[in-house]
Amino acid sequence: MGFAASDKNTVRVPDGLGFADFKGYESWEVVSVAAVDPTESVMGGDSGTVLNVIMANPTMIEAYKKGVPGNGTKFPDGSKIAKIQWKAAKDADAPFSVNVPNALRNVAFIEKDSKRFEASGGWGYANFNYDAASDSFAPDGKGSDCGFACHSAVEAKDYIFHAYQKR
Repeated sequence: MGFAASDKNTVRVPDGLGFADFKGYESWEVVSVAAVDPTESVMGGDSGTVLNVIMANPTMIEAYKKGVPGNGTKFPDGSKIAKIQWKAAKDADAPFSVNVPNALRNVAFIEKDSKRFEASGGWGYANFNYDAASDSFAPDGKGSDCGFACHSAVEAKDYIFHAYQKR
């Protein structure tokens, strides 16, 4: 079942996180951006270039600025990430070839709570697919460990793929 984008704060992954746990994520500081190679299948089963913007709450930004996780310490409880993912399109107005965000695909969240999410390395995960036709979000997966399998590849980085980029 999907919920209108205007009601997104009511959407939750069953037994997991929800939009309401991440209020204000739209204005968090950007950690990194990434483009998924068009030959890769990404969340939701699509292929084609996908653009990601990864943002973090102030707790996590402060930890990044102190060198976490590269300094050998872990992110503190209360650290949160939001990832907004768009399908890419060529900008028809640019005088060169450039991909820009086009159709919103999904919004994903990660929260550090070492007690609540002990079984998944201290992190809880949620992914919400966006349906443009109904202007609604629907949870993708069940439970807060739905992203743990992918993130296990970066256990040495406290399960976080993206470093805080120099600016």
